[in-house]
Amino acid sequence: MFDFSFAELVVVMVVALIVIGPERLPKVARTLGHLWGRAQRYVNGVKADIERDMAVEEFRQLQQKVQAEASAMEQSVKQATLTADQHVQQINEAVAKLSSPDPTAQPRQAAQQSLQPGVSPTETPSSDKSVNKPE
Repeated sequence: MFDFSFAELVVVMVVALIVIGPERLPKVARTLGHLWGRAQRYVNGVKADIERDMAVEEFRQLQQKVQAEASAMEQSVKQATLTADQHVQQINEAVAKLSSPDPTAQPRQAAQQSLQPGVSPTETPSSDKSVNKPE
């Protein structure tokens, strides 16, 4: 911080010894040491406060980034859910069409059965003709 050589410090100490005197020099040196310690503690406290404030700001920025990513993920999950629901609905509609009796399909089935030899339109192909009927 300050550029003092050893020779300059010796000159300052000799001048202080002459000006202050040998009786009061230890008390003045002790007081200067206490003041120097207080100044260092104050500077270190200010540095710690600045570092703490910077860390809080970094955490806020990180929180905003995480929230933005979470909302983007939520939107993509919602979109995927909607797409999957649409596909399920289409599949359900297709299954319903295939499993429901179609009014146009019944006459076709009857026509196909009537074309089969030996089967009357009222009988089904699975009916058994060998059943004994009472006379």
